Amino acid sequence: MKSEYKVSLSPVTIDAAGDSVKATLEQQQANFGFLPNMYQTMANAPGLLNTYLFGYKQFREETEFTPCEQEVIFMVISRENGCEYCVGAHSFIADKMSGVPEKVTDAIRDGHRIGDDKLQALAVFTQILLSTRGLPTQAEVESFKRAGYSERQVLEIILAIAVKTLSNYSNHLCQPELDDVFKPRAWSE
Repeated sequence: MKSEYKVSLSPVTIDAAGDSVKATLEQQQANFGFLPNMYQTMANAPGLLNTYLFGYKQFREETEFTPCEQEVIFMVISRENGCEYCVGAHSFIADKMSGVPEKVTDAIRDGHRIGDDKLQALAVFTQILLSTRGLPTQAEVESFKRAGYSERQVLEIILAIAVKTLSNYSNHLCQPELDDVFKPRAWSE
């Protein structure tokens, strides 16, 4: 999904970056071996990029979710928000880095049921938190907890929603091209 309006600001290269974001871009290029197009567009608002990266790191390092579960959450949010860039990128990350079975990744991409009951409960609850704007029912929370999750993890999904809202919405408006490495897992609604 792309916004009718496209931000006209050019992607920020490392050479053109100001002091407030140059080191961040250099670090991300070192991390990935390339500088993701999404980061270059987000760098037009350094606070946006830095907030995204901080929240992303907190979600990856400080939550009780496994890497597989983290990808399920990020993919469900990105799919629900219609973010072609993030669904494509997280599909690649899920398949190649986070150990998500490809059939799980494909089920999320296609809007189908996940064969794993616990991951399905996670996907459903993530969708509920997103669609109700953080107002799940008692029964929905209890169902999530019965699947093996905790109240802390309810709050951790909110962190993921915040992080993906930053990237999904900026991608809608900036429309970065999906990086070549992610293109084999390109997705569109």
